[in-house]
Order: sequence, then C-alpha cells, then structure tokens
Amino acid sequence: MSAETIAVTGKILGSLLYFSPSSEQAGPLIQWLQSSHWEQDWPYGEPENLLPIVALLTSSKRPVESVEEAFQRLFIGPYALPAPPWGSVYLDRESVLFGDSTLALREWMHQNGIEPNLTQAEPEDHFGLMLMMAAWLASHSPGLLDVFLVTHLFPWSSRYLALLEQQAGNPVYQAIAQLAQLTLTGWQEQCALPMIERELYH
Repeated sequence: MSAETIAVTGKILGSLLYFSPSSEQAGPLIQWLQSSHWEQDWPYGEPENLLPIVALLTSSKRPVESVEEAFQRLFIGPYALPAPPWGSVYLDRESVLFGDSTLALREWMHQNGIEPNLTQAEPEDHFGLMLMMAAWLASHSPGLLDVFLVTHLFPWSSRYLALLEQQAGNPVYQAIAQLAQLTLTGWQEQCALPMIERELYH
C-alpha cells in the first residue's frame, strides 16, 4: 500500500463526513457504497470487518431517520450535536470550538504553508476536513503526513467515531463511522505510527 491509498480513502471518507448527503460531493459516494462491490477493493480491513458494513449500507430495514435528517442532526443542528465533529471539543478542557488544539493545528498549517480550503468561517479541525487534509498531504506533502496524523487527528478520532456510530440514527452514518475507524487503524499500521495518549474531555 502507498500514500495513494491514504489519499483516495481520505478523500472519500472526508467528503462523506463533511458534505450533505444530497451534495454533488457526497451523494454519488453514498450511492456507490450502497450499490456496488466496493468492499472488494477497499484497501483496509478484512472481509469479516467489511461485510457487516456492507450489510448496514444495504439493509432494507426502515431507519429511524432519513440520511438527510441524520446529517442535519449530527453535523448542523440547531440543537447540540450528539457527536461534535471538531477536535477541540475533545482535546480542550473547556470543550470549546476554536480552542487551543484548533489554534495549534492552524499554526502548524501556517508554518508549513498549508492553506485551509474552508467554505465558511469554521474551525479547521472538523473531522471531515481533516480526513481530506490527510488525503491532500498524502498526495502533495507526504513528509508532513505522519506528524499531522499523530499530533492532530489520531488522539481524538476513535472517541469521535465511537460517538458517531452510537448516535448515527441512520445505518449509512453508522457504516461510515465503522469504515472510517477501520481505515484510520489501517493508516496507523501502514505508516507504523505511534499512538499518543491525550486526555479527552468529551
């Protein structure tokens, strides 16, 4: 496996966890996950891990919420988000947006000449954005990827994905949370990266 597998899987998962399911970025990806044999080509996880994810995505059981309703509740609001997708909620003692960990990420990006591709005034440490940033680094600046993953993403990713899976409300997001966890574990093993334990506050 190569940096290309991180670039491809990071872009797919980042898009699914950042853009609306009706968007041109995420909509076709959800259709692809629900209608093709993508699991045969996914570079991370074994069949026994991937087939239950396929089963979730193709289930005929009526979900509690539509995928659009689940996205609204999980990522937009108006009520408190059950699985906040921003790193500083987990890494900062006050569980705030734009906290110290966000500022540390912003400073690291500035020092390395990385411009965030933000569509609105929002924290750079949104999980979906960070997966897409990992994809960009894998393609354009692989020497920076390890530090980015170990310092800024891995310390809180498992906690966030566990919450997302638990609170999903729709099997699509439950499946995406499981697939993202499998994939990030694969990234860690592929790059032989250490796990830094950080205290989490959410």
